[in-house]
Amino acid sequence: MELNPTRKSIVVGITGASGSIYGVKLIETLLGIGYNVHLVITNAGWRVIKEELGWNTTDRDKVLAEKFGGRPGSYIYHNNSDIGATIASGSYLVEGMIVMPCSMGTLSAIANGTSDNLLTRAADVMMKERRPLVLVPRETPLHAIHLENMLKLARLGIVMIPAMPAFYFGPKSIDDLVSFLVGKVLDNLRIEHALFTRWGDQNEQQRE
Repeated sequence: MELNPTRKSIVVGITGASGSIYGVKLIETLLGIGYNVHLVITNAGWRVIKEELGWNTTDRDKVLAEKFGGRPGSYIYHNNSDIGATIASGSYLVEGMIVMPCSMGTLSAIANGTSDNLLTRAADVMMKERRPLVLVPRETPLHAIHLENMLKLARLGIVMIPAMPAFYFGPKSIDDLVSFLVGKVLDNLRIEHALFTRWGDQNEQQRE
């Protein structure tokens, strides 16, 4: 799909951690508000999408068009092995990058500068160019190496938003929980949305 050069662009990575529904909701939301999305999905990410969401991933371009086409924004799918893609270069401008969900393997590669595929290279570009990078780790329990890698990245200014949905807003469905977490990610990038009711807004509605 051809991207609109007048719109803001953001990179979204989906890895093999459980929780591919988060990444899908994020892409739907960004496209719905008119963003250009550069999408990278690891091979393990594709497998989890198939297992958790039941997508037919045999023809990846076709299934992406079915799921994400027809929205105000545009997307382009980059093969994770394409290290010559636009987003592998710091001279290509994007607003930032989100990896949602982020496996511990991908998090470790990013923390240690192992740019051996497009997703980890794109993340490395975000860091060296001082652009926003948000990681959504999804693993439990966490051992010391997981925590040390997250601490290393946090000290470099990388935002960690673990997949920990809240319950204070009274969620009624899985989609409510997913939307909350996606909304927290978008908040961090100062992207406006209406995915959940905020704490102050909720109190105001109750008083009314």
